[in-house]
Amino acid sequence: MQLFPDLFDQSKQLSQAPFQAQLAYHPPKGRYKIIHQGLIIPDLPAPLHYLNFRSLMGQPNVPILRNESAICSTAQDTATVMVSTSPHMVGQFNAYSIVKECQFQKEQFQFAEKELISGCFPHFRILRKDNELSFDLNIHTSNIISYFIKLPMGMAEYWSVLCTCEGEVVYKDQKFSIQHIGAFEYGRAINFSYLPLAFFTHQIINLANNRQLVLMQLRDSFNRILQSRLYLRDASNGTVQMFDQNVHFKVHRVYPKVKTPNGHSMYLPREFEWRYLGKDGYALSVQAQSRGDFKFGLAAGYVGSFKYQVKINNEEQEGESGYCEYIDCRSLRWQEKNNQAKIKDNFANSVPFACKT
Repeated sequence: MQLFPDLFDQSKQLSQAPFQAQLAYHPPKGRYKIIHQGLIIPDLPAPLHYLNFRSLMGQPNVPILRNESAICSTAQDTATVMVSTSPHMVGQFNAYSIVKECQFQKEQFQFAEKELISGCFPHFRILRKDNELSFDLNIHTSNIISYFIKLPMGMAEYWSVLCTCEGEVVYKDQKFSIQHIGAFEYGRAINFSYLPLAFFTHQIINLANNRQLVLMQLRDSFNRILQSRLYLRDASNGTVQMFDQNVHFKVHRVYPKVKTPNGHSMYLPREFEWRYLGKDGYALSVQAQSRGDFKFGLAAGYVGSFKYQVKINNEEQEGESGYCEYIDCRSLRWQEKNNQAKIKDNFANSVPFACKT
């Protein structure tokens, strides 16, 4: 099952076409009440492993995106920002009143006195001032774009651009120079009355030879797969391959159940895999082991990192610092279906697990 038929959702066609149209990029305005921005940098040196910046302006009527506990005065007056890295943190999440604490302009987004995004294509800058985690990063976007959603009449779109990031990250007085490829993302939508989207995972792995693997799956509240895709992006030759047939995601082991600040219970993945096999024999697989560093604050869910082993046809590669977003708002009967043995196994063989809320 698809989220929207191909004739309605244009993301598949656009992701397979060369970069052409001017990308939408603006703060909340007019009918666009929901705006998202993001920067993801995986494959950073220990102890960082990854860095993310996720902002959401407005709280939508979508289970996986709505953080009820963060709403300040009203849903549309609430902006949330999650900034995190792998080590333990206490201040990875902040909620702001858009009217009282934020200033949004065409080429500048100011969240209180803490976070600032400025610039326009292809150059952006992100600043964060904080005693725990701060940074000053310059971002250069490429022409390699992946559309996750693109609905007609401009109702909603969500895109991700391969980018290069350079600058300095400071974590608890430790300074790190950054020069890595990452993903710069943006989404906008009208405020739908309700969308029953209940499960979302989004993962990014930086591969050798300036390549980036993006994996994502979306399910509804009845556990039906709406979208399951892999994007293989190559910065060296400026290409992107998208696979959306026979893309399988499976969780093999989970951590003990956690309860979010919104009062929802979910199981976070401890070991999982992705598999794709094309009709032409092209094969891609990912085996992943979570680091157990999940932190709450990505909409209604969590962010963490994982070790991985990737195989693309006969090429094999392994690494320490894949990036994972995981939100599961399905009822427990769907989460626990066929998972009883895995859940019992985790209680019998517990391991250290950091889950910061």
